[in-house]
Amino acid sequence: MDQLDYINGLLEARCVDEVWALLTELMRGYGFDRLFYIYARANSGSQLGEPGNALVLSNHSKAFLDRFVGDGLYRNAPMVRWANENQGVCNWRCIDQMLESGNVSAAERQVISFSRQHGVVAGLSISFATLALRAKGGIGLVARGGLGHDDVDGIWQSRGPEILALTRVAHLRIISLPHPHARTILSPRQREALEWVAEGKTMLDIATLMGVSVPTIEKHLRLARESLRVDNTAQAVAKATMMNQIFAKEA
Repeated sequence: MDQLDYINGLLEARCVDEVWALLTELMRGYGFDRLFYIYARANSGSQLGEPGNALVLSNHSKAFLDRFVGDGLYRNAPMVRWANENQGVCNWRCIDQMLESGNVSAAERQVISFSRQHGVVAGLSISFATLALRAKGGIGLVARGGLGHDDVDGIWQSRGPEILALTRVAHLRIISLPHPHARTILSPRQREALEWVAEGKTMLDIATLMGVSVPTIEKHLRLARESLRVDNTAQAVAKATMMNQIFAKEA
């Protein structure tokens, strides 16, 4: 796939899964066969926050992800921390340097050991420019088996600008599309009710517009709050907006 076809494919993609398929295929051609992408919302300080406030995409094995994400190992991953605190690109050679200097905590050492057991050794972290307060995106590119830090340096020296530009375009496209699980989080009526709230309509206005009673609207909004795991309707509107769940065109 040439770069123009890739970019056009991204722009024509109707869902995150389509963007992700294009990105993983392209990065494999550069020598990176496993990817870990995260876009965290409601980000705070040096922590990426709860997985429920983040979009995580990866083609790593289930065994790896069950522990790295499911058990929260990512919270102590040195390169995740670097991506959260910085912007740009970093070769994972720096992890070896951290180990040699002893500048790692016991928790970080555990994550490094676990990752290497799963073949996550050489690669790159790319931290994207922050486009919104309390939001951060980044991607980890794992070099295929047999490639080391010097090989990754060589790939970056020859193809780095392409890789950076293409991953940035993919990131911007991903965050413009509805969350992959958005349509399973809220019902159509819950989305519609939140959209009318965002438009500044009263409960009575919304009930009239949707052709139901005020108690029914209140029920839709309560269920939306529960599904989004927020405390009030204003938070529900904010979170649904960040996840591109409302005012989104149906695919």
